[in-house]
Amino acid sequence: MVRSSLPLELRLVLFPLRRGTGDPTMRQDPDGTWWRATRTPEGPATLRLTRGGPSQVAVQAWGPGARWAVAAAPELVGARDRLDGFAPAGLVGELHRRHPGLRMPRSLAVFEAIVPSILEQKVVGVEARSAWRGLVRALAEPAPGPGRLLLPPEPAALRAHPGWAFHRLGVELKRANTVRMAATYGRRLDALADLEAVEARRRLELLPGVGPWTAAMVAAVALGDADAVPVGDIHLPHMVAWAMAGEPRGSDERMLELLAPYPGHRGRVLRLLAMSGLSAPRRGPRMPLRRIQRH
Repeated sequence: MVRSSLPLELRLVLFPLRRGTGDPTMRQDPDGTWWRATRTPEGPATLRLTRGGPSQVAVQAWGPGARWAVAAAPELVGARDRLDGFAPAGLVGELHRRHPGLRMPRSLAVFEAIVPSILEQKVVGVEARSAWRGLVRALAEPAPGPGRLLLPPEPAALRAHPGWAFHRLGVELKRANTVRMAATYGRRLDALADLEAVEARRRLELLPGVGPWTAAMVAAVALGDADAVPVGDIHLPHMVAWAMAGEPRGSDERMLELLAPYPGHRGRVLRLLAMSGLSAPRRGPRMPLRRIQRH
């Protein structure tokens, strides 16, 4: 049983780790149970996480990596997240009171987080989620246990996956090469979890094709980084400007200015604002879906 000193709601904590409702590596059952397939340093594992109380989570695991996965479960569900220095006011304070169980997850699985984050670069969410599902199924290995999940792809399998196969999934050569580049580092990337979040993000940004946006997306779920801000996002600056200042358009600079009162917790504020449902007024058509595989 995992116990937290702070309120903990599994849905709010684990939602960012799941890449859409059809993610073959992770799902939520109607009763609120969460299943997650992962590759640990000791081998593949499947986790089953259920709410045991306002600040408790019951954990079961299967597979060669079960022992490691259970030991890391407190990090995964945000039980070691801390609110030191976080003094929210106004809308942020109201959202914090409304969602007290929002904790920052720390999966420790940097490589598993970077692959879908690369697929999400500069495309609409539905396109990225479709590519992730296709990639997992193309390289499918059943996860251990009764969860009926698939394991995230191994680095070696991704390195060997040809460009034309990525193309069929709607992933152009640039993102495909970035995925394969990350796969050359493979599980060595997981060692970044031992560093301070700022240094880990800096090192991630040294990888070709990985900029501040991707590094922040990885840090937010793999490193428990409550201060990660994905600079370069298409929508976030507008959402922040509208929610916090009533301004319909924003920029990265304005977003950082509005988040400045929350040092160490800017990523947490973004999570709360995203849950508010507030979005800036649209000034043009939505970004269209591309059909790369047809060209």
